[in-house]
Amino acid sequence: MSGLVLKLAPKERVLVNGAVIENGDRRSRLSIVTPDANILRLRDAIHPEEANTPVRRVCYAAQLILSGDADPEEERLPMLRRIEELSQVFTDPDSRASIAEATEALISNNHYRCLKALRTLLPREDRLFAVRPS
Repeated sequence: MSGLVLKLAPKERVLVNGAVIENGDRRSRLSIVTPDANILRLRDAIHPEEANTPVRRVCYAAQLILSGDADPEEERLPMLRRIEELSQVFTDPDSRASIAEATEALISNNHYRCLKALRTLLPREDRLFAVRPS
């Protein structure tokens, strides 16, 4: 994750390697230069009760790894299976690219990039659930 730049709003919180860090009263910019640092912007975090759809559940699993609450080795195979299940539903080229990126990132232990790629599927999933028959 070398070269990640976080632009933080006043009082915004981020989780860095398990520690919650809160920004001060002014906007700031942080450059993360340590490779493989686990970063999670808390405003983007999915709460357990919100992990109620297939994409949100996989995002939540990636988030737990980033926060240090889940073992990456134990979660790899279950997450790969869930991502494969998503590929059966999301068949458009953009979604396929996101799924491929998430898979590649997961295999290479880049959980931040995996979560970032999976999050691009959330609006598509929301649209699918909005049009489903009652």
